[in-house]
Amino acid sequence: MKSLQEILYNVHITAIHGNREVAVNALHIDSRQVKPGDVFFAIRGMHADGHQYIAKATDLGAAAIVCETLPAALKDGVCYIQVASSGEAAGIMAGNYYDNPSQKLTLVGVTGTNGKTTIATLLFRLFTKLGYHCGLLSTVQNQIGDAIIPATHTTPDAISLRRCWPKW
Repeated sequence: MKSLQEILYNVHITAIHGNREVAVNALHIDSRQVKPGDVFFAIRGMHADGHQYIAKATDLGAAAIVCETLPAALKDGVCYIQVASSGEAAGIMAGNYYDNPSQKLTLVGVTGTNGKTTIATLLFRLFTKLGYHCGLLSTVQNQIGDAIIPATHTTPDAISLRRCWPKW
């Protein structure tokens, strides 16, 4: 378990209100998953604004809130970290929390309009047959070795990507 202060390394912070020396249990971008001691990231999306769920996250016991706009009322015992981009902070903090797994990977990305899933799947199978321990992220499925993980989003969020590292 790491402290909030430890996982704030390299985050561009605008303001902090509260204790940074609290232990962090988990990181979440979905307020419904927050448990006591967790960090909640209020991220603005296309359909919802995570800032609307800050109160819910603190009611569920969040130890810290990472947000772009501080709420009008700050709850005692919660550390509020204001940043320019909550999404960017989530990526950096998840990397720090999970010991920067992306630094231990060789990545191959496929871009374009058509055929990305096909090419990525073919590369995954090729590299696996060549003896490499591989992972696959696609719109059809995600896979680490033989373990298939359903693809719930076109692109997994930064926290989910880093959380799966122990499965590698």
